[in-house]
This record gives sequence, C-alpha cells and structure tokens, in this order.
Amino acid sequence: MGVNNTDSDKTQEEEQQDLPKVVLFRPPPAFSLIGEESFASNKFHFLKAYDSHLPLDQFLSTHSHSIKAILSSGDPAPVNADILQLLPEVGVVVTTSAGLNQIDIPECRRRGIKIANAGYVYSADVADLAVGLLIDVLRKVSASDRYVRQGLWAAKGNYPLGSKLSGKRAGIVGLGNIGYEVAKRLEAFGCFVSYNSRKKKPCVSYPFYHDVCELAANCDALIICCGLSDETRHMIKKQVLSALGKEGVIVNIGRGAIIDEKEMVRCLMQGEIAGAGLDVFENEPNVPKEFFAMDNVVLSPHRAVRTPESLKDLSELVVGNLEAFLSNKPLLSEYVDSE
Repeated sequence: MGVNNTDSDKTQEEEQQDLPKVVLFRPPPAFSLIGEESFASNKFHFLKAYDSHLPLDQFLSTHSHSIKAILSSGDPAPVNADILQLLPEVGVVVTTSAGLNQIDIPECRRRGIKIANAGYVYSADVADLAVGLLIDVLRKVSASDRYVRQGLWAAKGNYPLGSKLSGKRAGIVGLGNIGYEVAKRLEAFGCFVSYNSRKKKPCVSYPFYHDVCELAANCDALIICCGLSDETRHMIKKQVLSALGKEGVIVNIGRGAIIDEKEMVRCLMQGEIAGAGLDVFENEPNVPKEFFAMDNVVLSPHRAVRTPESLKDLSELVVGNLEAFLSNKPLLSEYVDSE
C-alpha cells in the first residue's frame, strides 16, 4: 500500500511540474490567514522564489520559460522592468492588493502584460472601516473607551463631547471602487459628499474639485481613498492640511505615503487640524510615536482589507483570474484606471 501511495505522489508531482508556473516572490498574507490550499488549482502550479537558496535573478532566469504569470502581494516585492526583463513568457500580473504601486504599470503596458488587481473584493470592507475611523475620531469612541477602562469616569467625571457625523461635509480623494463605496455610506449618514479624482466622473452628481487643496478647504473631513503613485506621493502636504483647517479631520485608508506624515504629525501636535483616523502609514509597521499620546488620533494596523469573508472572495478571484488567463478567457478583474 505504501509503495502505491509513493508512486501516486510522484505522479502527482510530475503532473504539477508540467503545469504552467505562477511565480511568487513572497508569500501573500492571505496564505497564512486562510491557508494556501484556498489558492490551489489544477491548471497552474505556484513557483516560490522565497523558498529557493538562489538569488532572485538567477532563480527567475532558471525558470524563465515556464513562468507564465506573476502573483504579486505587495510593496516589498516590486514587479518592475528588471524583473519583467527576466520573464519573457509572463502575460499577466495578478495582485492580491487593491493598490498597484508595487507594479510598473507603464512597463507592463509596453510589454502587453495584463494586470488584475483585487477589484471590488475589498471595497465594502475598506469603506466600512473608513467610516468607522471617521465616527471614532468625531465621537471619540476609542478615547472615551480608554477613559472608562482607566477608571477616570468615576474619578474625573464626564468625558468631553464629540461631534456628530450627520451634516458634515466629506471630501473624498479618489472616487474609484472604494471611494464610491465610502461616498454611498457617508451620504446615508446625512453627509454632503464632494470629491477629487484624476478626472470628473460623469456618472455621479457629487461636486467635483480638480484641486485637492480646494476640496480640503470646502470639507470638514478628508478621506483618502486613492492609490499611491508618483503623482499622489505626499499629495496631502502642508498646504492641503492648512486648507482643511483646525476643525478638519483626515482619514487615510489608501497608502501611508500619500500624506506627508511628518507634516501631519506637526499639524496634529500644534492643533492645526482636529484629528485623524489612520489605517496606513509611511514606514509600516513603524508608526510615529507622537500618535500614541494623542486622543484625537485613531490607529489601525493596516487591516482595512482583511476579513475572513473578503479573503475567501480574494482567493476565488485570484484563482479565477489565473485560470482565465491560462485558458485564453477574459480576466475577471482586469485593471483599468478608475479614480
């Protein structure tokens, strides 16, 4: 019986070696959170560069003609021109993230390589957290929770009042999939929504501001939903924060480097803006220590996209995109500029 099982395993291994290869530079976080088996398929085989003792360029060169796709999982493993140069057979980059700042999009376009991101998978979860962070900052939920737990309610009396969400002017930076979901939620709360994006959206009636500084000057809360690129890096800088003003709140569920973090810290410390709800930071997992003593700042460890439900949907989407590409079918979530 043992011999038959070994022969069967060997046959299965040989069959896997004949499948098209999808290269991984590092394990996606979802592998450890919901299990690698959730991403398994009988139409491709994962080739794990991170398990090899070879330098990455040597590993890729060795397997270059069998690698048909890349599964990208974030910033520390960029898909750039140098990597693509070594992989002439790659026709698609599938990413487990909504953002694409780790992928050289122009180089992929030049080489005719398709890109598939997480599409709508994360939109609802991220939008929920964005609104949750905003409510937390305005109503001082986390801060008042600490106040009660520390026994200060009985010792010092009532905690200072928070501010209502209804009626606030909410400015959204980046009205893509996530930004639109945030807008719908805030509208349901009675907020007045306006937005800034690369271009005006003909399908929405929200007021559009071409200039993000002008948007900030005309809102009470600025919610960052755009992707990180050369154009958006430190887009939220001193002038924008000054325009937001002393009563303004900023929420970031995009990427940390979209905001000039040092300038934001300074503005918060000097009372030049009222508060912040942050799920992302410039140098994760390192967070400015100044935030720790600020009751008007709510912190989250870059978890907006991760719920069991969305990770299950992600695994189905990733596998579906890879199988579609390898079967010469349309991708389920091919990337197009939408913000």
